[in-house]
Amino acid sequence: MIPNQHNAGAGSHQPAVFRMAVLDTDLDHILPSSVLPPFWAKLVVGSVAIVCFARSYDGDFVFDDSEAIVNNKDLQAETPLGDLWHHDFWGSRLSSNTSHKSYRPLTVLTFRINYYLSGGFHPVGFHVVNILLHSGISVLMVDVFSVLFGGLQYTSKGRRLHLAPRASLLAALLFAVHPVHTECVAGVVGRADLLCALFFLLSFLGYCKAFRESNKEGAHSSTFWVLLSIFLGAVAMLCKEQGITVLGLNAVFDILVIGRFNVLEIVQKVLHKDKSLENLGMLRNGGLLFRMTLLTSGGAGMLYVRWRIMGTGPPAFTEVDNPASFADSMLVRAINYNYYYSLNAWLLLCPWWLCFDWSMGCIPLIKSISDWRVIALAALWFCLIGLICQALCSEDGHKRRILTLGLGFLVIPFLPASNLFFRVGFVVAERVLYLPSVGYCVLLTFGFGALSKHTKKKKLIAAVVLGILFINTLRCVLRSGEWRSEEQLFRSALSVCPLNAKVHYNIGKNLADKGNQTAAIRYYREAVRLNPKYVHAMNNLGNILKERNELQEAEELLSLAVQIQPDFAAAWMNLGIVQNSLKRFEAAEQSYRTAIKHRRKYPDCYYNLGRLYADLNRHVDALNAWRNATVLKPEHSLAWNNMIILLDNTGNLAQAEAVGREALELIPNDHSLMFSLANVLGKSQKYKSVNCWNFY
Repeated sequence: MIPNQHNAGAGSHQPAVFRMAVLDTDLDHILPSSVLPPFWAKLVVGSVAIVCFARSYDGDFVFDDSEAIVNNKDLQAETPLGDLWHHDFWGSRLSSNTSHKSYRPLTVLTFRINYYLSGGFHPVGFHVVNILLHSGISVLMVDVFSVLFGGLQYTSKGRRLHLAPRASLLAALLFAVHPVHTECVAGVVGRADLLCALFFLLSFLGYCKAFRESNKEGAHSSTFWVLLSIFLGAVAMLCKEQGITVLGLNAVFDILVIGRFNVLEIVQKVLHKDKSLENLGMLRNGGLLFRMTLLTSGGAGMLYVRWRIMGTGPPAFTEVDNPASFADSMLVRAINYNYYYSLNAWLLLCPWWLCFDWSMGCIPLIKSISDWRVIALAALWFCLIGLICQALCSEDGHKRRILTLGLGFLVIPFLPASNLFFRVGFVVAERVLYLPSVGYCVLLTFGFGALSKHTKKKKLIAAVVLGILFINTLRCVLRSGEWRSEEQLFRSALSVCPLNAKVHYNIGKNLADKGNQTAAIRYYREAVRLNPKYVHAMNNLGNILKERNELQEAEELLSLAVQIQPDFAAAWMNLGIVQNSLKRFEAAEQSYRTAIKHRRKYPDCYYNLGRLYADLNRHVDALNAWRNATVLKPEHSLAWNNMIILLDNTGNLAQAEAVGREALELIPNDHSLMFSLANVLGKSQKYKSVNCWNFY
C-alpha cells in the first residue's frame, strides 16, 4: 500500500499528478471491505439500494406526478418533440407569466419514453426506472468516494494500483440507504433530481479523469476531459437546474486537491503582506488558469442560454410558498433562512420526520431572536465553523482535502435552494438534499473513521454504524410504502406538519374524490382555519356545499375566494353556478364573464354560461356559448348534447341533425349523443337511419 503523501504546500508548483491517498481508518472490523473487490462492493451497494425502495415499484402517481406526468401533454405522441424545448417541466410555455420556469427537457423526454414503452400512464414502468436510477447512482458513488477517500491510484510512472474500497464502500452504503432520498425515488417527478445527480457525478468523475489521463497522454487529453465534464454539467442542468453547480465543485477539486492550494497559508501570507505570495505555484500554473477559464466560460454560457430560454423574468411565487422571503425585515429573512438550513441539516442527521410538503404554516416564522428555535441555527453554524476550521487548520493534507471536499459536496449543490441568489418556491424540500447528502456521507464516514482510530471501543462504533444502516434501511422501506398512494402519503404528513394547511387540503381532496364528502368538508374547513387566505380550499369546500344545496355558505366562501384572488377563474365559475341556483341570473352571468376574462380558453365555463342563457330563454346566446365550448374542447359531450336538445325543442330539426352528426364524428361512441340524435331522426321520420345504430 502506498503511504500517505503530505501536502506539498501552496507554494509548490510541481506538475499535477493525480495521487489520491487512502483514508487511514480502521473500518475492516465494521465492513469486510478489505477483502471485497470493487465489483462486489458495487454489487452490494446497488442491491441494497434496490431493496430499500423496491416497495414503491407498483405505487400510484402521487402528488406532483399528476401535473408533471398525467396531465402533461408533452408526454403524448400528438405533441411535437420540439415543444419540449419551449415548455417548462409541467408542460406550460416558458414565456408564460404563470410558468414556474423549471426547464428540464431531458427529464420530460425520459417521461415521454416511459409513456411510449408502457403504452400509456402505467406507473410501474415509471417507478422501476427511478429505482434503477438510484441503484446506479449508488454504485457510481463507490467511484466518487474512492476519489475522495482513496481508491484507484496512479504513480508518477502511471502504474495502476487497486486498493480496497473501505471508507468508500461505507459511505456509498450510507448514501444508498438514506431515507431522505425517498421523495426522489418513490415520487416519479423525483427523476429530475436522479438524472441531475447522475450527470453531475459523471461530470465530476470526468474532471478527475482529466488528471489521470494527463499523466499518460498529455495536455490535449486533459483538455478533452475538462470539456467533456463541462458538457456533462450542461446535460445535468437540462435535467434539473441544480446541475450547473458541478462546475463550482470541479473548480474546488482542481484548486484544493490537484493544485494543493492551502487557503489558510494564503490568508496568512496576505495578512502579513508576504512577498512570496507573488511566487505561488498556483498563480503561475497556466494549466490551472486555463481550466478555470474553461469552467467559468462554460458556466457563464449555460446561464446566459438558460436566461434567454426562460423568456421573461424569474417565476412569481406567493407568500405561502416561501413566507420568509416576503418578510420586510432583512434580519427576519436572514434568521429564517438559516433556520431552514438547520432543518435541512437535521433531515440529513435524523431523517425520521419526513413530509411531502413543508409549506403553508408547517414552519412558523421566527420573528424575534428570543424564539428558542434560534438555538438550532446557532448549533448549525457552530458545527460548520468547527468543520471549516478543521479543514483549513489541519496539518494533515489528506484530512484537510477530505473535509473540504465533503463540505463542498454538502454546500455547493445546495446553493440554488438557499434563497441567496433568488427566491425559491418552497420552505424545505427533501428532494434538493439528494446531492448534498453525498457531502454528509463523506463527513459521517470520516467521523467514524477518526473515532475508530482514536478509541478502544471499536465494537461499539461498529454496532452504531451497522445500527444506522439497518434503521435507515427500515425507514426507507416504511417511507416507500407511504409514497405508494396519495392517501397514505398525505396522512403520514399529519404527524409531522399538523399546522400545514396544504396537508389538510390534500387529504380533503382525496376524500372528496372517493365520494366521502362529509369527511372532506372537515379537512377543508381545517385548511381554511389554518390559512384564512387558502383560496383553493375555499373553492373546493364551496363546490361540495353547492352540491349539498348549502348555497348561502357556498356563495360566501366563493365570494371571499375571488376577493382574495381576483383572477381565480375556477372560483368565479363556481360562484356563477351558485348564483344561478339562487336565481340571481345577472350576477351569475357577470361571474361567468369574469371567469372567461381571466381564462379565455375555458370550455366548462362556456357550457355553464350556455345553461344560464337556456334558462333565460336566450336560445341564440345559449347555442353560441355551447358552440364555443365545443370549439375549445371538441369532446365536450354535454355541450354537444344540449345543442341538439335545444335545437330539437325549438323545432330546428335539420340543424339539430347536422349538429348531432358532427358531434358523433368527433365522439363516435357516445350513447347519449346517439339517443338525442335518434329522437331528432325519429321526429324527422328518418327511421332507417335510427335502425343503423345498436344501443347497449
